[in-house]
Amino acid sequence: MTIRIRTALLGAALAGTAATSAVAEEWRLNNFLPETRPETAQIEQFAEDVNAALADKDFKLTVYSGGSLGLKNTDLLRVLPRGAVEMSLMWSNYLGRDAPALSSVFVQGAISTVDELKAVLPVAQEIYEEEYTDWGVTTVGFVAIPTLSVSVFCRDEPIHTLEDLKGVKLRVWAREQVETFTKLGVAAQIIPQEETYVALKTGVVDCALYPALYASTISLQEVTKYASFLYPMASAPYTLGVATDKWESTDPEIRTAITTAADALWERTNQYDKDAEAEMAAREKLGEMGVTWGEDFPEADRAQFMEAVSETWQMLAEEAGGNAMDYRARVLEALGR
Repeated sequence: MTIRIRTALLGAALAGTAATSAVAEEWRLNNFLPETRPETAQIEQFAEDVNAALADKDFKLTVYSGGSLGLKNTDLLRVLPRGAVEMSLMWSNYLGRDAPALSSVFVQGAISTVDELKAVLPVAQEIYEEEYTDWGVTTVGFVAIPTLSVSVFCRDEPIHTLEDLKGVKLRVWAREQVETFTKLGVAAQIIPQEETYVALKTGVVDCALYPALYASTISLQEVTKYASFLYPMASAPYTLGVATDKWESTDPEIRTAITTAADALWERTNQYDKDAEAEMAAREKLGEMGVTWGEDFPEADRAQFMEAVSETWQMLAEEAGGNAMDYRARVLEALGR
């Protein structure tokens, strides 16, 4: 072998070694929320905090938003423990197929005030940690969701009574909503948020249940003309999960950086004093973009809706079996009901 060839090979080997050592261990954080959602900005800040704390480590946490990794929300309890992604945002209401007991913790519409939410959150977080542990997922943090005002957005005509709602096809996002509206005689179907725009535009549904606060993030103002408030909703927090075997084998310094940043994330998001102001601002913005805000659904209709929600909660807990009734009882106790 000539000196020139040996030198070239040695140079290539050294370059390869340098490239390998320069590549950080990357953790991907699957965030199913759109990039435009305010929670996404908070999650990105979380990743920045982790990376800043580990600047001298061979580690990087990268956020992939809007379903860009191709992971279905409903599959996360199956794929996360198997290493499909290192970390993922998870929401209990999307996981009822595999873990039906989770649907007995927070049922859409059952908890409607900030005081109720604050009373329930510690219990709910404890339950989620227990349930996810059984699936081989370690909870490393939570992301709070603002208290929301859920409205009915319609394409062709204003709808602001349950009676009128019976004559249209309604988009919802969770099974408990399907069950609740079915009790009220309304045809509801689950359509993922990323498919809602097209479903409205093509007439698959006539109206969509959606919070005004987030409506513009999926451009609902482009495919609906009318909206009316139906009910207030406090939501279960999102969970940040990591496969337990992955978490336990991770460098303690990395684990500490992640949990410290997660504590700060929770502190930033677990604030609700400006939610009502944000709701009104969102409605005004939607109005400027062409959505006509109609009358609220009558109090009698909202009372009827809440009664149906309560029945659905009981039904889902009984149907799920296992820990479901215990979860529901713990939440009801926290609520003082």
